[in-house]
Amino acid sequence: MRILLVEDDEMIATAIEEALVVSHYAVDRVSDGVSADEAVAVNGYDAIVLDWGIPDPSGIELLRQWRAKGISTPVLMLTGRSDVVDRVDGLDSGADDYLTKPFAVAELLARVRSLIRRRERSLLSTLAADDVEMDRAARRVTVGGEPIELSPKEFGLLEYLLYHVDEVVTRTDISEHVWDDSFDAMSNVIDVTIHRLRRKIDGDRPGALLRTVKGVGYLLASARAES
Repeated sequence: MRILLVEDDEMIATAIEEALVVSHYAVDRVSDGVSADEAVAVNGYDAIVLDWGIPDPSGIELLRQWRAKGISTPVLMLTGRSDVVDRVDGLDSGADDYLTKPFAVAELLARVRSLIRRRERSLLSTLAADDVEMDRAARRVTVGGEPIELSPKEFGLLEYLLYHVDEVVTRTDISEHVWDDSFDAMSNVIDVTIHRLRRKIDGDRPGALLRTVKGVGYLLASARAES
């Protein structure tokens, strides 16, 4: 899952970014309205954490522009404004949720999870392909009932593949949803992560689930089959 964080307060932005990364999200971080608008125009995001008072255009102005353009990405609005009229204004402008500063980072993470679940109703708490099962809430993956250890990127990659079981996904698809904007398209990091993930979920087991589609990308099958 890829999140756009738009916050001009360095300390707050750093705390939020670190918490999101620890929670296995890929995070693009910007501090002003112009950069945020450019990021949304180029990338697809699963959610946006948007501060109201960023440098022009402000968060509320930017949100109105996005909604007018038909951009429906879930937005969690952050603001120091606590008046009911301001909260109503933010929601009426298209915010999906509203969080008043100061706030607990744990609550922000819960709000982000809720926004993503609300948008993708089919994104269940448990995902599976044959004997591979992922408990997204517990951040736990088992193969044949046995737990396996995954790095944050391996977990994020497997989550994306499980959400697209039996579909071919390209390297571009993966980079846009699992990595952030610092990703180097010329590197082999995706191939290396795929290799490590394949060893963990396939290994010596009969029938491969994670398959390479030459010249196109990768496919996670719903059932094991002999190669």
